[in-house]
Amino acid sequence: MFTPNEYGLFSMPTLETPRLTLRRMTLKDAKDVFEYSRDADVARHVLWSAQKDIGEAKDYCRYRADEPSSWGIVDKKTGRLVGTIGYMNYDMDNASVEIGYSLAKWMWNGGYMTEALRRVIDYTFDAMDINRIEAQHELDNPASGRVMEKCGMRKEGVLRQRLYNKGQFVDVALYAILRDDPRPKT
Repeated sequence: MFTPNEYGLFSMPTLETPRLTLRRMTLKDAKDVFEYSRDADVARHVLWSAQKDIGEAKDYCRYRADEPSSWGIVDKKTGRLVGTIGYMNYDMDNASVEIGYSLAKWMWNGGYMTEALRRVIDYTFDAMDINRIEAQHELDNPASGRVMEKCGMRKEGVLRQRLYNKGQFVDVALYAILRDDPRPKT
């Protein structure tokens, strides 16, 4: 089984879905990242702020390129990087990971994040010694919960004021899927 390196991070193979390529990010992705990450609606429910200039996007890409725990989400139709998905936390003692993601606003409601998350869930269970995959969303972002449910994740509860985001503590819903749980077919 695939296990993390000494830093708790993973090498990230390129993954394919019918409409997306999930791959490591590079500095060349900065323009695409800036295009979607400057949108306040995209940044609203993630732990980073809307980017103000291309320099911030370059810094973000540089960080993600050196951090082998995230994939850039590339739309095969346009060749543009339109989001990210990856491991936010890894608990080796309990064989669990937390997945987080973001997506360009113009891609919302098209099933793209569901497609990406299903692929990452399948990869994680198939290639790694993981028993549990978790994800969470702020309560005022129910669309993210629907993505998780479509991928076979179950809501386990609400964690009150779990995160400090954009100057306030926010409640989140916690979802999980276990290795032995049924997974929806793609």
